[in-house]
Amino acid sequence: MKAPGASIRKATQMNPITKHEANATLPADPIVSMIERVVMNPDADLDKLERMLVMKERVDAQSARIAFSHALASARKDMPTIVKDAVVDFTSSKGRTHYKHETLAGIAKQIDPILAANGLSYRFRTGQQNGVSVTCIIEHVHGHLEETTLSASPDQSGNKNGFQAIGSAVTYLQRYTLKAALGLSAEVDDDAQSAAPRDIGRQGSEVHERPQPVDMSRRADNMIAALKRNGVTEADSEKFKASFAEMRSSDSENAARVEAEIETLKAAANADLAGDGIPY
Repeated sequence: MKAPGASIRKATQMNPITKHEANATLPADPIVSMIERVVMNPDADLDKLERMLVMKERVDAQSARIAFSHALASARKDMPTIVKDAVVDFTSSKGRTHYKHETLAGIAKQIDPILAANGLSYRFRTGQQNGVSVTCIIEHVHGHLEETTLSASPDQSGNKNGFQAIGSAVTYLQRYTLKAALGLSAEVDDDAQSAAPRDIGRQGSEVHERPQPVDMSRRADNMIAALKRNGVTEADSEKFKASFAEMRSSDSENAARVEAEIETLKAAANADLAGDGIPY
């Protein structure tokens, strides 16, 4: 008859491999090991300990930046071209306005799983100084984060009340800060041209096409390029003002793009002026 507890002792015995696995530990961080030795020494130099802690923070921050860069590069490799999933189509006294744009929900649906798989997330911070500002924060699980900020005036187009004007600007800036932070691009849209009606002559043949609506997206691109080339003073020219006024009345989407560029250039100019008085 087996002695009581014999089977228990046998079951709890470990072979050499099990013992090795139980004793195995992850490689120790050499900086942490040095800090531990200094802390355990009653005669330790506190200034030296403080310098070691600062060095540890710097090394950790650098490692987090590297991990962030690797994660973002891996995510970008799998990022799709963003699909424009919303249509704006209306006719006013100035003619027909027809274009597509991407929604924030549509962008999130395409990129959120890819970002999560790479340990990345994003969130937004808003403010209301000199208009509306939105900051998109991209963060990695190891702690490193990067921010992209854009500002614009509330969107006063249409019949929006004050709250709707702010909400419209915030939603717009959320989309564009997220796209800028991640380097996303949207598909090229030619629906405005391919869907344009044509006049048919008496014999049934095509005589001529109706004038196409003004391509506000291209106009906005040209205005932004002029601002970047000539500086914020470009916005004071009469030609620019007239074109921008027309855009604001018919296409708040692209008007907000141009206004965001103006505000960005103004902020940069103010920062340069403030920096002139700082001694180096």
